[in-house]
Amino acid sequence: MNIRVADEAWLATALLHREHPQAKDFGLEEIRERAVKEFHDRRPGVWQHIVSHCVASNPPNPAQYRMLHSSGRGRRRLYREGDPLHPQRKGKVYPERRDLPERYHPLIDWYLAEYSVPEGGRKGSSRPAALLAFVGLIPAYDLQKMSEAISSGCERVDAGEW
Repeated sequence: MNIRVADEAWLATALLHREHPQAKDFGLEEIRERAVKEFHDRRPGVWQHIVSHCVASNPPNPAQYRMLHSSGRGRRRLYREGDPLHPQRKGKVYPERRDLPERYHPLIDWYLAEYSVPEGGRKGSSRPAALLAFVGLIPAYDLQKMSEAISSGCERVDAGEW
Protein backbone atom coordinates (compact mmCIF):
# COMPACT_ATOMS: atom_id res chain seq x y z
CA MET A 1 0.00 0.00 0.00
CA ASN A 2 1.41 3.37 -1.02
CA ILE A 3 0.99 5.94 1.71
CA ARG A 4 0.40 9.56 0.67
CA VAL A 5 3.21 12.00 1.46
CA ALA A 6 0.93 14.10 3.70
CA ASP A 7 -0.02 10.99 5.65
CA GLU A 8 3.65 10.02 5.98
CA ALA A 9 4.37 13.46 7.45
CA TRP A 10 1.53 13.07 9.96
CA LEU A 11 2.47 9.49 10.85
CA ALA A 12 6.13 10.36 11.38
CA THR A 13 5.13 13.21 13.69
CA ALA A 14 2.60 11.04 15.55
CA LEU A 15 5.20 8.30 16.00
CA LEU A 16 7.65 10.84 17.46
CA HIS A 17 4.97 12.06 19.87
CA ARG A 18 4.30 8.49 21.01
CA GLU A 19 8.02 7.67 21.32
CA HIS A 20 8.82 10.93 23.17
CA PRO A 21 5.68 11.84 25.13
CA GLN A 22 7.54 14.51 27.12
CA ALA A 23 8.50 16.44 23.95
CA LYS A 24 6.17 19.27 22.95
CA ASP A 25 7.40 19.49 19.35
CA PHE A 26 10.06 18.30 16.93
CA GLY A 27 12.52 19.76 14.45
CA LEU A 28 11.71 19.58 10.74
CA GLU A 29 14.70 17.35 10.02
CA GLU A 30 13.83 15.10 12.97
CA ILE A 31 10.36 14.50 11.50
CA ARG A 32 11.79 13.84 8.05
CA GLU A 33 14.33 11.36 9.39
CA ARG A 34 11.58 9.55 11.32
CA ALA A 35 9.61 9.30 8.07
CA VAL A 36 12.64 7.89 6.26
CA LYS A 37 13.24 5.38 9.06
CA GLU A 38 9.60 4.25 9.06
CA PHE A 39 8.81 4.27 5.34
CA HIS A 40 12.26 4.03 3.67
CA ASP A 41 11.05 6.85 1.47
CA ARG A 42 12.89 10.02 0.52
CA ARG A 43 10.24 11.55 -1.75
CA PRO A 44 10.67 15.35 -1.70
CA GLY A 45 6.93 15.75 -1.19
CA VAL A 46 7.22 14.47 2.38
CA TRP A 47 9.58 17.34 3.20
CA GLN A 48 7.30 19.90 1.52
CA HIS A 49 4.33 18.66 3.56
CA ILE A 50 6.30 18.85 6.82
CA VAL A 51 7.54 22.35 6.03
CA SER A 52 4.42 23.90 4.52
CA HIS A 53 1.61 21.90 2.93
CA CYS A 54 0.35 20.32 6.20
CA VAL A 55 0.83 23.39 8.43
CA ALA A 56 -2.59 24.64 9.53
CA SER A 57 -1.64 28.30 9.94
CA ASN A 58 -0.01 28.64 6.50
CA PRO A 59 -1.99 29.91 3.53
CA PRO A 60 -2.96 26.88 1.42
CA ASN A 61 -0.52 26.43 -1.45
CA PRO A 62 -2.07 24.26 -2.86
CA ALA A 63 -2.94 21.79 -0.05
CA GLN A 64 -5.49 22.71 2.60
CA TYR A 65 -4.45 20.09 5.19
CA ARG A 66 -4.47 20.97 8.89
CA MET A 67 -2.27 18.14 10.07
CA LEU A 68 0.66 19.98 11.68
CA HIS A 69 1.14 23.05 13.84
CA SER A 70 4.14 25.35 13.53
CA SER A 71 5.16 25.72 17.17
CA GLY A 72 8.22 27.83 16.40
CA ARG A 73 10.75 28.43 13.66
CA GLY A 74 11.66 25.02 12.29
CA ARG A 75 9.47 23.21 14.84
CA ARG A 76 6.30 21.17 14.32
CA ARG A 77 3.82 19.12 16.30
CA LEU A 78 0.49 17.55 15.45
CA TYR A 79 -2.39 19.98 15.01
CA ARG A 80 -4.89 20.32 17.86
CA GLU A 81 -8.29 21.93 17.77
CA GLY A 82 -7.82 25.54 18.86
CA ASP A 83 -4.41 25.99 17.21
CA PRO A 84 -4.04 28.97 14.86
CA LEU A 85 -5.65 28.14 11.55
CA HIS A 86 -5.58 29.91 8.20
CA PRO A 87 -9.23 30.62 7.26
CA GLN A 88 -8.88 28.95 3.85
CA ARG A 89 -7.62 25.67 5.31
CA LYS A 90 -10.49 23.19 5.34
CA GLY A 91 -8.65 19.92 4.70
CA LYS A 92 -8.12 16.84 6.79
CA VAL A 93 -6.50 16.89 10.22
CA TYR A 94 -5.32 13.29 10.25
CA PRO A 95 -5.12 10.45 7.72
CA GLU A 96 -8.12 8.42 6.67
CA ARG A 97 -8.04 5.04 8.36
CA ARG A 98 -8.77 3.31 5.04
CA ASP A 99 -5.67 4.92 3.48
CA LEU A 100 -3.29 3.39 6.03
CA PRO A 101 -2.04 -0.10 6.78
CA GLU A 102 -3.83 -1.50 9.82
CA ARG A 103 -0.71 -1.26 12.01
CA TYR A 104 -1.11 2.55 12.03
CA HIS A 105 -4.79 2.59 13.06
CA PRO A 106 -3.93 2.78 16.79
CA LEU A 107 -2.18 6.11 16.11
CA ILE A 108 -5.45 7.59 14.88
CA ASP A 109 -7.25 6.19 17.94
CA TRP A 110 -4.60 7.72 20.23
CA TYR A 111 -4.79 11.05 18.40
CA LEU A 112 -8.58 11.29 18.71
CA ALA A 113 -8.86 10.01 22.27
CA GLU A 114 -5.83 11.65 23.87
CA TYR A 115 -3.81 14.07 21.78
CA SER A 116 -6.32 16.17 19.88
CA VAL A 117 -8.26 17.24 22.95
CA PRO A 118 -7.49 20.80 24.09
CA GLU A 119 -4.40 21.30 26.28
CA GLY A 120 -6.48 21.37 29.49
CA GLY A 121 -7.57 17.77 29.00
CA ARG A 122 -10.98 16.33 28.31
CA LYS A 123 -12.95 18.85 30.33
CA GLY A 124 -14.17 21.60 28.06
CA SER A 125 -13.27 19.66 24.96
CA SER A 126 -15.42 20.58 22.01
CA ARG A 127 -15.23 17.01 20.68
CA PRO A 128 -18.22 15.22 22.17
CA ALA A 129 -17.18 12.02 23.90
CA ALA A 130 -20.08 10.18 22.25
CA LEU A 131 -18.42 10.61 18.86
CA LEU A 132 -15.36 8.72 20.04
CA ALA A 133 -17.50 5.60 20.41
CA PHE A 134 -17.88 5.55 16.64
CA VAL A 135 -14.15 5.72 15.87
CA GLY A 136 -13.39 2.88 13.53
CA LEU A 137 -16.97 2.58 12.36
CA ILE A 138 -16.97 5.72 10.21
CA PRO A 139 -14.17 7.27 8.13
CA ALA A 140 -11.90 9.67 10.02
CA TYR A 141 -12.76 12.56 7.70
CA ASP A 142 -16.49 12.05 8.34
CA LEU A 143 -15.84 11.95 12.09
CA GLN A 144 -14.01 15.27 11.84
CA LYS A 145 -16.82 16.83 9.81
CA MET A 146 -19.43 15.60 12.30
CA SER A 147 -17.43 17.01 15.19
CA GLU A 148 -17.07 20.38 13.46
CA ALA A 149 -20.78 20.53 12.64
CA ILE A 150 -21.76 19.73 16.21
CA SER A 151 -19.24 22.19 17.65
CA SER A 152 -20.32 25.01 15.37
CA GLY A 153 -24.00 24.53 16.22
CA CYS A 154 -23.73 23.98 19.96
CA GLU A 155 -24.73 26.77 22.32
CA ARG A 156 -25.78 28.98 19.44
CA VAL A 157 -28.71 31.24 20.27
CA ASP A 158 -31.03 32.21 17.46
CA ALA A 159 -32.27 35.74 18.16
CA GLY A 160 -35.48 34.93 16.23
CA GLU A 161 -36.43 32.38 18.87
CA TRP A 162 -36.90 35.04 21.56
